Amino acid sequence: MTARPRISVVAPCYNEAGNLAALLEAFAAAGRGEDFELVVVDNGSTDGTAAELARLLPRYPFARAVKVEENRGYGFGILSGLAAASGGYVGWIHADLQFDPAAVFEAGRLLDEAGGKKVFAKGLRLGRPAPDRFFTAGMGLFETLLMGIRLRDISGQPTLFSRELLDAWKDPPHDFLLDLYACVTAARAGFREVRFGVRNLPRKHGISTWNRGFLDRLTLSRRIMTASLRMRFRS
Repeated sequence: MTARPRISVVAPCYNEAGNLAALLEAFAAAGRGEDFELVVVDNGSTDGTAAELARLLPRYPFARAVKVEENRGYGFGILSGLAAASGGYVGWIHADLQFDPAAVFEAGRLLDEAGGKKVFAKGLRLGRPAPDRFFTAGMGLFETLLMGIRLRDISGQPTLFSRELLDAWKDPPHDFLLDLYACVTAARAGFREVRFGVRNLPRKHGISTWNRGFLDRLTLSRRIMTASLRMRFRS
């Protein structure tokens, strides 16, 4: 790995100890021949994630860890990783292996083809159940009308962009709204958006903390709408 890798990808981990070995092996396989770094953020985990990272990371020279002592939100974990990232392209992917790490390098190739500078790439999730697709489409329509920017599959993974976008970020959210914030600030900064299909795979370990049925989706949609309104009128 060079002093400044081509790609820096952040993987925020909250109680993902059981996934870490598979995650690192998947990146080792997908990233063979690629110039990249994986920044694994222990986002205030309480399940032995720190000890597992200490055991595993010496085997994977492309990876390093960032420790967040107390969980302050999904977005805070990603921001902590981005602060340590040095790549020309930076971004993130979930650590639960619902998205193949190979998609990160596909995003990098698409950024190259689009000229590299001021380009924003994000996956479009494929193979999801109909209720999840309906929820995503409805939230995309709401956010499009609210923000005045076409927005779709806001939580699609991975997210990768040329690092100058970070210069446009002011007080980014520390919670689940970071994906929305990234999409909106990229559009307003004149970044070209590139979207590509990525299959959404079943979780290998653990269970979702929010997507357990209709009531969870309804609760999350209310939280997103309320927080989005605050973000819209703050910007």
